[in-house]
Order: sequence, then structure tokens, then C-alpha cells
Amino acid sequence: MHSVVLTKGVPDFREGQVSFDEDGHLERGKTPTVMNPNDEYALQAALQTKVKHGGTVSAMSMGPPGYGDVLREAMTVYADDCYLLSDREMAAADTWATAITLSAGIEKIGNPDVIFAGFKTADGETGQTGPQTAWCLDRPIVTHVVAMEVDEDERRVRAKRLVEGDVDEIETVEAPLPAFIVPDPEFEASYRKAEHRLRRKQLKAETEERAENHEEHMTTWDHAALNLDPDYIGLDGSPTIVSGVDPIPKAPAERDATVVDPDDEAAMGDVVETMQTFAGGD
Repeated sequence: MHSVVLTKGVPDFREGQVSFDEDGHLERGKTPTVMNPNDEYALQAALQTKVKHGGTVSAMSMGPPGYGDVLREAMTVYADDCYLLSDREMAAADTWATAITLSAGIEKIGNPDVIFAGFKTADGETGQTGPQTAWCLDRPIVTHVVAMEVDEDERRVRAKRLVEGDVDEIETVEAPLPAFIVPDPEFEASYRKAEHRLRRKQLKAETEERAENHEEHMTTWDHAALNLDPDYIGLDGSPTIVSGVDPIPKAPAERDATVVDPDDEAAMGDVVETMQTFAGGD
């Protein structure tokens, strides 16, 4: 089994300093970036597939060179290797141009059995890139997945998914492999067998060690390597027009902090007395 997980870097809103240029495009080079939180569910689904069926998990992202850190973060969850699609021609892409680029990267890798994508991103929240990439590759797609199992012999995936508009109703669907899966934030990996739980523990230890030197496991491709026409990717290939953006203010502090000198015995005594109440001490 070969799985590919699509990941994206998003602004770290905890920093409260998101920068846009005069045209309304996010200046990612000036904005702290982290892996999109919802991509972790996609990585967890890929890890479950690896534990139960073996094979390889590849993480893929499109973005500037600094997105190597995003792939490193993805690798801490799980990935055997990673791919970064990056050059200036890909910059300022909307979801459609991004999907074209990602589909070219996936085709260059080969013919993976399952492609996983996160459910929306923390910045755009359109939820379009995954389905558009599936459309480019002409693959069946199952979204809002909360649980899944792969039948290698039958070459099919069986998934439980939330019914649109009703988080309390779940339906079970099947799709032939190769397929595209978008796990919902309600997704929960399942490891009922002891051997699977032990295997997961082993794989997690291995991937965390790999992540420390993720560059050794990362391949970078530009548009030429993907045989992509610059007119159809990046800003030139993006039909979306940004009419305006609203600045994201820095969140106000909700609590006051008191600085205590550890050499001040009286002040430290007050801290210990206060903390004992919460710790259940006398």
C-alpha cells in the first residue's frame, strides 16, 4: 500500500501577526507558519493504513522552501518520506492552481493506492483543494470520513462518513482503489488488535527519529521537473480574485502574569501556598 498525504502550511494565528501584501496576498515569508491542524487527521488515517497493511506513506506539500518545516511537522505524526513542490512559478496559487500542481506531483510519484487530504485549512477554509485534486486525477473521493478500512484483496476502501448537515447521522460507503479520502475532524483511528497497537508504537518512534533529519528524506520538485506550464499554475493559473482581506488582530491576553524572583523566599512561599489549593495539598 502506498499512501500520499497532502499537507499545507497555514499562518500560526497564535502569533497574531499575519502579513498581507498590497494585493491582498498572504506574505508567507513574513508570517510564522505551521502545518494545517486538520492535516493531522489525514496523517493519522494514513498511519492506520500503514500499520494494518504495510507499505509507504509519503507527505506532500506545495509552498516556499520554508515549507520543509511543515513536512517535518507532518513527519512527526507519520511519513516515510516527503515531497516539496516549490518554485516562484507556483506562488500565489488559488485552490485550482494548487490542485493542478499537486496532481502533477502525485502522478510523478506513481500511482498511490490512497491519497489523504485534510478537511479545510485554517486560513482559507474552502475545503476545495482535496476534491479538486481528486477531480484532476479522476479518482473517487469520500469526504467527512470518521472511520475507514481497506480491503487489499478486493481493492476497495470502506468508510463511515458524516452525512452532510447532520453530525449525528453516519453512512457507510465503499469506493474502489485507488481512491481519495478526506478525514473529518471527528476521525478516530482504530487499533483493536494488540499487534497493531505495538506496530503503531514502533512506527511512531521511527518517524519521530526521521523527523529530526527530515531533509534527508525530502525530495523537492519545481515546475520544470513536473512538466507544468507556468501559465496554468501559480498566480497566472488562478481564476480566483481577492477583492479584499480583513487584518487578523493579535488576540488580547486573557490573564495577567506576576513575575516572581525564585530567590525571594517570601514570594515563593506565597506561590506554593496558592498552588497547594489546586493540588489538593494542606
